[in-house]
Amino acid sequence: MSDGLKELFTRHPSNPILTVDDWPYRANSVFNAGAVEIDGKTLLLVRVEDRRGISHLSVARSDDGVSNWKIDPEETFSADLDNHPEELWGVEDPRITFVPTTGEYLIAYTAYSETGPMVALARTRDFRKFERLGTIMPPEDKDAALFPVKFDGRWAMIHRPYGAASEHIPAHMWISFSPDLKHWGDTRVLMRARRGGWWDANKIGLSPPPMETPSGWLILYHGVRKTAAGDIYRLGAALLDRDDPTKVIRRSNEWVFSPQETYERVGDVGEVVFSCGWVRIDDTIRLYYGAADTTIAMAQASVSELLDYLVACPS
Repeated sequence: MSDGLKELFTRHPSNPILTVDDWPYRANSVFNAGAVEIDGKTLLLVRVEDRRGISHLSVARSDDGVSNWKIDPEETFSADLDNHPEELWGVEDPRITFVPTTGEYLIAYTAYSETGPMVALARTRDFRKFERLGTIMPPEDKDAALFPVKFDGRWAMIHRPYGAASEHIPAHMWISFSPDLKHWGDTRVLMRARRGGWWDANKIGLSPPPMETPSGWLILYHGVRKTAAGDIYRLGAALLDRDDPTKVIRRSNEWVFSPQETYERVGDVGEVVFSCGWVRIDDTIRLYYGAADTTIAMAQASVSELLDYLVACPS
């Protein structure tokens, strides 16, 4: 932080906590995992890229959320081309939302097809059996996650349609609503990518699913800064109104987390920290993130410190 205060997120000393060397079968890289806490244990739904370049999802479980991961011996959730041809080029970047009223987990993920990436949904209760709900947003759209509660009887989802995003056509974060998880509408821009030299100019997208707090819905989002040497993916924070998630109460001007360590700056795609999942344990957030599209790392932050920081940000 530029004001001399300590960083909001602290990297775990064991980073990266998961690499392709930990996998029970051959693959190229592991990154961008959805995360949930179940009965005191951490479950990650990991994006695994195979040696063809096609991604599937695999479950990893840990008692402490850091070490001794038990990884499914085979692919957990793979493209289903017979029934879902939109998954031709793989399934990517899952974001998991637990719904307390039903006891199920809703997974928003990217189905990657010849026509481009699109948002798809699946549901599960045990991360062994999954029910696909199909694609819910046409291409090109991604970076989606559901809220765990309904608003006036409707589901809400943040997502990022982007098409030919450029400095002339920015990619913003949008919010849409649905009565049944299938038909979506009342779509509007939630948060705009800034312009000019900002760290989050021209292209932004949701990171983990929204987290409910007494102050509102806490969200992290990624911003992409284009430089002569390539893109830099950093994370910022924002706070949405608790009763009306279309209202942004606060938004950080500065990024709150950025690539610094070698494992974040060098890899298949360098200069990237990209998160699809976090878990909260009392006042502590464990943020699981993909580092350089190659490994998975973890950083911790205090919920109260993040909220204090955001409250001091411009409205």
